[in-house]
Formats: sequence, structure tokens, C-alpha cells
Amino acid sequence: MRLTALPLVLIALAACCGTASGATADPVPHGKLPRWAVPESYRLSFKVDPRQQDFTGTTRIRVDLRQPSDHLWLHGHDLDVTRVAVTDAAGTTHAARYVEVAPKEGVVRVDFSGTLKPQQLTLTFDYTAPLNLQLQGLYKVSHAGVPYAMTQMEPISARYAFPGFDEPDFKTPFELSLTIPDDQKAVANTRQVREAPAGNGWKTLDFATTRPLPTYLVAFAVGPWDIVAGPDIPPDAYRTSPLRLRGIAARGEGHRMRHVLSETPGIIRALEDYYGFGYPWDKLDLLAAPDFAAGAMENAGLVTFRDWLLLLDPDSPAQYVRGSFNVNAHELAHQWTGDTVTTAWWNDIWLNEAFAEWMQQKLAMKLHPEYRADLDRVRGAHIAMENDSLVTARKVRQPISGNGDIATAFDAITYKKGASVLGMFEAYVGEKTFQQGMRRYIREHRFATATADDLVDAIAAAAGKGGDFKRAFKSFLDQPGVPYVQTRVLRKDGQTVLELRQRRYLPVGSKGSADHVWGVPVCVRYAAAEGSRVQCGLLAKAQGTLALPGARANAWVMPNANGSGYYRFGMGRDALARLAEQISHLTAAEQLAYADAADASFHRGDIHAGELLAALKPLTASRVREVATAPIASFQWIGRYLARTDAQRNVLDAWARTAYLPRMALLGYHRKTGEPADDALLRSTLAEFLALDVKLPQVRAELLKQGEAALERKADGRLDLGAADPDLLDTALAVAVQSRGKRAVDALIAELPRTSDPALRNAILAGLAAVEDPALAEQVRDFALDKQVKVGEMAALLRGSRDTRARRDAMWKWAVAHYDRILMRTGSFAGGRLPALMGGGGCSQQEADRLHAFFRTRAREVPGAERGLAQTVEATRLCAALKARQDPEAILH
Repeated sequence: MRLTALPLVLIALAACCGTASGATADPVPHGKLPRWAVPESYRLSFKVDPRQQDFTGTTRIRVDLRQPSDHLWLHGHDLDVTRVAVTDAAGTTHAARYVEVAPKEGVVRVDFSGTLKPQQLTLTFDYTAPLNLQLQGLYKVSHAGVPYAMTQMEPISARYAFPGFDEPDFKTPFELSLTIPDDQKAVANTRQVREAPAGNGWKTLDFATTRPLPTYLVAFAVGPWDIVAGPDIPPDAYRTSPLRLRGIAARGEGHRMRHVLSETPGIIRALEDYYGFGYPWDKLDLLAAPDFAAGAMENAGLVTFRDWLLLLDPDSPAQYVRGSFNVNAHELAHQWTGDTVTTAWWNDIWLNEAFAEWMQQKLAMKLHPEYRADLDRVRGAHIAMENDSLVTARKVRQPISGNGDIATAFDAITYKKGASVLGMFEAYVGEKTFQQGMRRYIREHRFATATADDLVDAIAAAAGKGGDFKRAFKSFLDQPGVPYVQTRVLRKDGQTVLELRQRRYLPVGSKGSADHVWGVPVCVRYAAAEGSRVQCGLLAKAQGTLALPGARANAWVMPNANGSGYYRFGMGRDALARLAEQISHLTAAEQLAYADAADASFHRGDIHAGELLAALKPLTASRVREVATAPIASFQWIGRYLARTDAQRNVLDAWARTAYLPRMALLGYHRKTGEPADDALLRSTLAEFLALDVKLPQVRAELLKQGEAALERKADGRLDLGAADPDLLDTALAVAVQSRGKRAVDALIAELPRTSDPALRNAILAGLAAVEDPALAEQVRDFALDKQVKVGEMAALLRGSRDTRARRDAMWKWAVAHYDRILMRTGSFAGGRLPALMGGGGCSQQEADRLHAFFRTRAREVPGAERGLAQTVEATRLCAALKARQDPEAILH
């Protein structure tokens, strides 16, 4: 180190960059950037070697300066900017400074050397930055010990990769140039158009200019990738050129992309047919990421996935094969809703995500009807309702007050509630009418942005609906909560009518107000002379009636026909009993709605545990997997939090044994040639439930045989993980860990770093997470922080071993002691889940209080953690309130 050089360095830095001293008069934009400086195009140049720790970049942004100013605002995070230049419309270059005014948020001010009049400017930044280790921005991952670099920009991580205007409504074209080592390959949003030597073992790749994109959809990846050509998708009525399709995987894994590449053309054609608009980008690459924060990302032309969703073999678990189609369909739907038409601001991210979820289900219904995506939508709504029952639940259109609100917007409310609300109003206006509205929406806003008003207006126009319809639709977007529709059958003026009263659904212990009103499209199935009828109406006030023409005397009523409504229903005990007697006459979706209604009544304190189990028992005989397994979640709550005595546990064991053990025996513990995938999925669900929750000895014995066989070493010293049924491997390893203790734990910990197959890694993680011995649980938690566990895998290990208060206490003590290390491995996008990761699953006031006390000040330092804390604390207190209300002895009755 030569100290005499330091003053010269400081002088040079002062010319380009600095801290927040000398700020101009206007306030720091902690929300949206001001709109008087608007980007018009970018040219991005990167020099990247995944084997290094840092990368370098040059960013040029053409900006429309719309008012006189001596500065402008943009975003940048962890960028070491060494030079900034501002070139005016006349071609004169001006000195400028890069000032980090809000480093934690990534807000930057660029100071000019003087005031510039409104004009076109070009900003140029030279910088160096680290390859991120938290799966955001331009980040580094490894597969089989080989490093790769790739991007994840959504929601606000583009600022880690390049300086820019990192907000969704700033859509511009991007030019991209990558300088990489000669032995590496690169892919990006668009086709590569040229390659040139760059000297000293480097080459430069240029890619075609994109159509307008927001920063969060910019994507590229560098590494020794396998690039597999898929079938070109032929032209059609909406697209004049063949679409090039490829699979991108880590070296040696490309051959496992064939299944997803074979499924993709059908998805693209179905989407083009629905929207009447051709696939909008110049190619389609599907990339299996060695490590990834989310499930997948819809980058235009370069869609990235968790690797296990794409890398499939003939013996891959059935849940992975089905998950591959569903997630691929979701991300490809985004190429229209999200990429072609982009949300104008993060409060409307549901326009991207809810539509992709809803369309994914429509695609599955069309291309794989055996997947029963119609039931997935109903189940998804019920998952959303659990969160939506909290007072701290988000609105679908939640106002954004900071980066934390952006990070927590990607939740079940956005995805599953949003998709359910879309499906409900689609059913109300009719599928064809809804499609006409969607086509209009895409056509009018293509390659631009849109808001919820734009969407609702397009659907209303197609349906010929006015203000009442729009208000009803928006009532589900602009307020949180689940409508609770209470029903009663009456005779009025010689007619049978259904009296309806709505309020917000609130569970026992909630401190919220029930005085909410929605515009609820209510559809009712009821007994009539010819069997059953369906009658619909819009309940837009706190109470109303619905005529039931042709209803039989003492007619049974299903208040949510086809399960298509986003609401819960209540009815008197006699009416509920009549409905229970008709379970076999209801559709599968209605049976799921019935199961949710029974569970919701239990959580309101209206029925006790014995009544809930009795109401749900008939569903277990269903031949439809989703219906047969619907009671399991209710059973798990009762078993985990309510049962205290051996007598109570014996009753629960008998209930589970009679409900599910005969089906398990019929399915067996190994795949059968030619069996439906649903059998494999049901086998997996029942084996896990009966072995790990109920702990039936005969089921555990069968799985232990497979677990022990998997732990045997082959000639090469590796574990023989293929010895177990692939759909049961995770549960078999879990039983082995619980039964064989340290020998199994040590073997799996040693095997994980030697295993690159993502499905096998997931099974190992699941086995380790099931550990029950306190000392071994501590060993597994310590291993979760080891670099041999990928960043995206850490949570899988830490979420386990918390089904009793003693285990939750041990997890909490460990998490508090290791908080800083956990935080280091938690990306900003995952901050909202941090409180639940550390202290979720609790069911006492003391657990809620300690969580709140620990995070009271820390949550402000982690984007999204404040909402995550509020929701986890509330859920814990509600669990405690329900536990206090319910009598465990009622299990016996």
C-alpha cells in the first residue's frame, strides 16, 4: 500500500461519485422517482467471468429531461461507480457525480456540473460490482462445483446489476453486450447477433435490441451451459415466423430438458389462440437455474426456473412432472400479461401474477384435464383465505409505501386470491365475454403498461356492464378480507328464497371489524324436482335474498355452486346436516368448498373438533384425490395443537387409520406400471401423512425398509438413493432419520455436496428437516448455514422440527443466536418471510410476544419484515385463541 497515492485517488473519486452531502432542494424519492426525467433506451455492456468475484459494466442511458435541472434521480445498489458522464443534445460531455443518497434503498442522485435545460441526454456510467451471493441482481451460483452467473431482477434488484430507472412503468428498448471468457457461453432476452474476439482469452457477444421492457425483465446468463435445441414452433394465424425454442441447463444436464421442451409448443399455441396475439419475442429459451430465489421468472424470451422444474427423467416424481407443466404455463402466460402488458406500478402486480395463475389453470384444463386445475383454483382460493382472514392481510391492490411493500406483494393474496377473483367474475360474465375483454386489454396496452382500472374497464365493456359491475369487481381489489355469506332458506310470498347476509370472515380471537361489504357474485346449487338447479345473483349490500325457483320442500342448499366464488359461507346446523347428507351429489369443487366451510366454522368457534372430524370424514372416501385429502390439514391442526391425552390421540389415530390406511394398502408402496399419475401423488401424500403425522407403525415399517435401502452405499461409496420409490424417497429418508438417528443424519449430510441432481437434493433436505432428536436437530440447523447448502435451500432445513413447543423453543433459541448468519443468506426479496422462518408455527401468547420483541426494531432494517412480523404474530395469537376456545375432550365425541 502506497499511502502517498491516496490523495490522488480521493480527488478522482470526488469528480464522479460521493455520499449525500450537498443535496439539492427536492426531497429524496423514497417511493416513485419523479417523472421529469424519463429513460428512453439503454445500452448495457458487461464483462463477466463466473469464476471471479466481481464484474465490470458500462451503462448508457438515453434520458428525456423534461424540466430544467442540475441533477436527476435513479437507482443503483452496491455499485462502485468510477466514472459518470452526461452528454447533452449538442454532443457536449459534462462532468457529473454519482451520489448514493439512500444506500439501503438503492436511491442515487446524479449531479450535473450546472443546470441543464430540457433536452435529450445520454448518461454513461463505468462501474465494478460483486457477483451477488443472495440470488439477486447479477448473481453467482455453482453446479457440481462449477460456477455460473445469471440474473434475477424482479422486483427491484436490477439496481444491483446496473444503474437505471428501476421501476416497472419505465419500459424502454435495451441493447446488451457481454464480454465473457472464450470457454463460456451466454444467453439473454434476445437472439445473439454477433460475436467478436476481445483479446486475452475473451470474446464479446452482442444481442438484438429488445422491444420495450422494464428493468426487472432484463435477463442474461453466463457459464458452460448445455444449450439444447427444441422443436421450432411453426407460424400460425397470429405469428408469421417460426419460433426458436431452446433449453438451457448446467453442463451435463441438457438431456433432461426434453420433456419440458416437448410440452412448450402446445402451451404457446393455446396462449396465442386465447389472446389472438402472437408470441411477442424473437425466441424462447427455458433455463434451469442451479440456484434460484423464486420458483421461476418470466423474463421476456429467457424464462428462468428452479432446476428441478425442468430437469426431468422417466422416473422423476409425479409432483415434479406436474409442477413442471404448471410453472411453465404460468411463466409463458406472463409473456402476454406482465411482459407485453406490464403493471404500471407495484400496487397492481396482481395484473401480472393473478392473470398468470388464472391462465395457467385454464391451460391445464385444456391441455391436461386430468390435472384437475379447476380444483387447484378452488384450493388456491382457500389457501389465500387463510391469510386473508388476518387483520394484517394485504389488499390485492395494496398501496406501496416503500421497498418492503414491494417485496411482500408476491404472496397468496396477489396470486391465489387474484386468480380466484378473476375466475369468479369470468364465471359471472361468461368465458367468451371475458376473453373478448382480455383481448381488448392486451391489444390496447401492448408493449406498454396498464392499471387495474384499464382491466376492469375492458371486461365491463365486453360484458356491457356499468358502474355496479366495476364497483363489485374493485370491492375485491381495494379492501382486504374474505366475505362471509350466511344463509337461511325461507318461504316468502309463496316462493322459496335464500336469505343472504354478508360480513367479513373473522376467526376466534380476531380484533378486526366485520363491517365490510363486497359486490359478491353468489351462485347457489339447491335441490329441485329434477335433481338440482343453480341460481346466481349479485349481493352488493349487507343483506339480500335470492329466489330459488322450483326448490323442493326442505331443500338442501350449497351456497357456493361449483366452488367458483371467493367467499366463505355459513348456515344453521340443520341446514349443514342436510347438505352433509348430499355430499356425494355435489361436484368435487363443491365438496372442497364444503370442507373449507366446515373448517372455517371450527376456526370461528361455531363447531368443536369432534363435529369437524365427523363433517369431514365422508370426504375421505372420495375417488378424487384433492377431495379425499382435503381433511388432512384440519386433522393436523387438531393433532398438533389440541390433542393432549393418549385417549384423544388414540381417537385421532383411529380416525386416520380407518379413513386412509385401506387406500394406502391398495396403492402399495411402489409405482405400478401404467398407473395414473394421480395414484403416485396420492401415494406420496398418504405415506407422508400416515408415517410422519399419525406415525402408524405399519406404514413407517414399509417406508423404513426403503429408507434403509437408500442409505446403503454402492460400490463407488455413494448412497443408493435410487433404491427407494422416487415418489416416496423424501418420506422414506425422513422415517430413516427419525428411526436411525445420527447414522442417517451423518450419511445424508455427507451425501448432499456430492449430489447435483435437484430432485435427490430436495429429498435429502426433506429427510434431514424431519429430524426429531434435539442434538441432531441442532446439527441439521448448523448445516443449513454451511456453504454446501445452497442459499435457496437453507429454508427447507430450517422450517422443519417445530411440531411441538419444545422443538419450536429449540429452533427459536438457535435462530436468535444465529440471526446475523441467517440474515446474510436471506436475499432482500425474502425478507418478509424471515420472521416466520425463525418463529412461525407458534400457538401461544408467549411465542407471539418473544417474536414481536426480537423483531420490534430489527424488522425495520429488513425490507418486508415488518409485514411478515405482523402477520406471523397475529397468526400465532389466533392459534392460541382457538386453542383456548376449543375443548380437547370434544375430540372424543
